[in-house]
Amino acid sequence: MSLPPSMCVRELVVNWHVTEVCNYGCRYCYAKWEDGGSTQELIHDSSAVKALVEEVGRFFKPGNSNNPLWPGMRWASLRLNLAGGEPLLYAEKALDVILHARRLGLETSVISNGSRLTPALMQALAPHLAILGLSLDSSEEKTNLGIGRVDRQLRTLSMPELVDMIALGRQINPRLRLKINTVVNALNWQEDMSKLIGRLAPEKWKILRMLPKITDDLSLSDAQFDTFVRRHANLDHGVRVEDNADMTESYLMIDPYGRFFQNKPGEKGYQYSDAILDVGAARAFSQVNVSTRKFCSRYAGELGELQA
Repeated sequence: MSLPPSMCVRELVVNWHVTEVCNYGCRYCYAKWEDGGSTQELIHDSSAVKALVEEVGRFFKPGNSNNPLWPGMRWASLRLNLAGGEPLLYAEKALDVILHARRLGLETSVISNGSRLTPALMQALAPHLAILGLSLDSSEEKTNLGIGRVDRQLRTLSMPELVDMIALGRQINPRLRLKINTVVNALNWQEDMSKLIGRLAPEKWKILRMLPKITDDLSLSDAQFDTFVRRHANLDHGVRVEDNADMTESYLMIDPYGRFFQNKPGEKGYQYSDAILDVGAARAFSQVNVSTRKFCSRYAGELGELQA
């Protein structure tokens, strides 16, 4: 079957939020999940972690005609993206997930707030990552304090140290790509982040509007969001913009308890599947909604298209 190029992406990305725990307290954080009666997050059970990665790898393997996404789109590779909370609070366990995924032939990436990156950790992680993602909402200490991007000792991220750490990662792995996620909100919409973005030089900078899935705290108007976007529109660092509607039913996501979950259109909270390891990936995935059109419109643009 021939598909239009717009429905073919180079890689399928599955986002596993391995933990809700974070050393920061961002006021609008969406990383809050119902535990469904589970006693602990899956990341603490090494055998379950391996089983989940293997099941996800089988179900989303390119060419699996039993995957319900395959009739509507095509992908050539699979990437497992670890997110949180802050996944590097469990650095050794996160590295074990990454190494197991790589042994199975998956690409890997991590989204971090950057606070736990050290030279030793970068030496361990960088060789195995296709992408290092950083969540950065401001270069101003006062703004980060107001947002809650601060630990219990009131320490915010050191931008000079972060720049040095990214340089080290690129030295270790010259193919490592950097992605930055910025959530625009009521405290940072007037900020000009051009200088910081220029110093970090990401291959992609994703500008997201604060998503009121858990709270409306620090939400902003259409005009405020558009002002931030226009201020940075001419930066040559792979700028991508996602408003709230773009984030609904457009990601493949697994929660810390090993369930697929999805944003509910126009509602707070999430839609959950049964646990993947209890019912299998196929049945669990059938219990959530994903729009292939929205998925392809994001990833085809940033990763390149395949000819059907």
